[in-house]
Amino acid sequence: MLVGNVLLCVAALIGVSCFAVWACRRPWANSAIYGASAVFCAVALAGAIAALVGGAASTLTLPLGLPWIGMHFRIDALAAVFLCVVNLGGAAAGVFALGYGRHEHAPQRVLPFFPAFLAAMNLVVVADDAFAFLLSWEFMSLTSWALVVSHDRSAETLRAGLIYIVMASFGTLSLLLAFGILAGPDGHYAFSWMRARGPNPNETMIAMFLVLFGAGSKAGIFPLHAWLPLAHPAAPSQVSALMSGVMTKVAVYAFVRIVFDLLGPIDWRLGMVVIGVGAVTALLGVLYALMQHDLKRLLAYHTVENIGIIFVGLGLALAFRANGLTAAAALAVTAALFHVFNHSLFKSLLFFGAGAVQAATGERDMDRLGGLMHTMPRTAVTFLIGAAAISALPPLNGFASEWLTFQAAFLSPSFPQWGLRLLTPASAAILALSAALAAACFVKAFGVTFLGRARSEAVNLARETDKASQFAMFALAGACGVAGVFPGFFTNLLGPVAQFLTAARIPAQAIAAPWSPLLPVAASHNSYSGFVIAGCLIVATAVVAFAIRLVANGASRRGAAWDCGYPDASAMTQYTAGSFAQPIRRVFATIAFRAREMVFMPAPGDTAPAEFKATLHDPAWDLLYTPVGKAVGFLADSLNRFQFLTIRRYLNLVFLTLVFLLTVLALWP
Repeated sequence: MLVGNVLLCVAALIGVSCFAVWACRRPWANSAIYGASAVFCAVALAGAIAALVGGAASTLTLPLGLPWIGMHFRIDALAAVFLCVVNLGGAAAGVFALGYGRHEHAPQRVLPFFPAFLAAMNLVVVADDAFAFLLSWEFMSLTSWALVVSHDRSAETLRAGLIYIVMASFGTLSLLLAFGILAGPDGHYAFSWMRARGPNPNETMIAMFLVLFGAGSKAGIFPLHAWLPLAHPAAPSQVSALMSGVMTKVAVYAFVRIVFDLLGPIDWRLGMVVIGVGAVTALLGVLYALMQHDLKRLLAYHTVENIGIIFVGLGLALAFRANGLTAAAALAVTAALFHVFNHSLFKSLLFFGAGAVQAATGERDMDRLGGLMHTMPRTAVTFLIGAAAISALPPLNGFASEWLTFQAAFLSPSFPQWGLRLLTPASAAILALSAALAAACFVKAFGVTFLGRARSEAVNLARETDKASQFAMFALAGACGVAGVFPGFFTNLLGPVAQFLTAARIPAQAIAAPWSPLLPVAASHNSYSGFVIAGCLIVATAVVAFAIRLVANGASRRGAAWDCGYPDASAMTQYTAGSFAQPIRRVFATIAFRAREMVFMPAPGDTAPAEFKATLHDPAWDLLYTPVGKAVGFLADSLNRFQFLTIRRYLNLVFLTLVFLLTVLALWP
């Protein structure tokens, strides 16, 4: 059975984790632990692909967990897709860490939790009852928290870990309440029973919002994203890649599993909520990213942006399905799930590149980098491919899935409700703006980090990363190209999932001829051929190169780069991350983040340096987290007095509490 094979891989990963507790200080532990993790993830990936291609569901019940209930596990088409995402990302992270992990100064804090984290994410995806799901969800949260605080010598890291575990607890509580509503008064925890029961409309609405809070807090939707840019950069880079590229997709899986599968029919107004939340998340995520100097924080905020794109697609699918437009719903859900897969590829690739840069230079601040194209050319090339993919440039995979999302949005005139007719084009416009800003952001990230002159001595001393890390990066870069050039192959694989979730699927794409265009709706609508675009780019590049060679005289000369009329060769004359983003900051961040610029200019004759400082305010912190934190502090101070009561007052308190509870019980209808 396929589910049994995946559970065996999970058991093997947990065994590797236990073994790592003993072996983590051995010199060979790094290669053994990460290598074994990569192998078991590869085996689980093969099983997931077999389940996706085979199409038949596989179930298994183990006599564990709650008495007389057991733990239920199941692999269907939806679970198989996310198992592919989890284990492909896990295998790539394991291979990357074979070399990168040697730079870890405290491997005993990382090695035992890395395979356990992979096992937990697999368990969440295959769980088929509320108890197994929540147990696996908490296991995933705790192991990832341990990896976040593995560098616990930094106060910033400890703060990131505290915020992350608080948000994770909030998400688990929300999901627990949602499952309580779905289980009903009889308390049946199996997903099959919840699916058959079907909650009433009021229960559906409450459960929908609870799931949006619970899964959205782990995925990083606005305003529940605050932990993400703190925790992801704090973790080791192979863990950052898993958290950003994979764990957030497990949260998307939780949302899709509960909302699309267990809740049943959803009102179209709830679809509007998801579309609106996704659009706001995408726009604010990319604006946050543009303001960053820290390379890993920039990538973390871009995860927020891409999660917004995914939720826009899921919201469109809910709205289309609520109106009986099953073909359009299938297109929207296919676009969202395809972007789930694509984002796991290029975001893992980009975090690998950032990790290679940090290992070589000891720096994450882009303003202290520059010129790494000369010392780390292979890392630069793979990072450039990932940057082009996340910027939705054809023929890479980011463009293919975002293009499908726009094709779904273009079907908005089919909605009978004017609210959806107005919201959907507005959300599509926001996504287009987000894509343009993402391209600008990665021009900044790549240009400031890899081009120009070195801004610190550490850059001059940097050397290319190890072979294992290079292999992982080139493999993911190649996957980004394959998924973009041949998107029809992947949309065909997603067909059974769309059929399961929406009772329809997009037309099967012709993959026998690689030049066949992707036709998401029909031949009369828009089409896209990544193969043709890639071929045109290759031919154009070859023609230009041949023409240059034809007219060149064969001689070569070297000269100074164009200096914009300023002959000073100092690296201080280059654009910085802040100066690059200044125009966008003045246009958008003044409103979105209350950005303020302060300039200190010394008096004539004063040798003190001039200073420029820009301040930003996160509206989520100002409007949500700070008031909640103050309220909790006030409540804690108020309740603190109960620790110092006399015996008589304690007895009076117990008596009054008992009278109150008995009164409530007597008045209860």
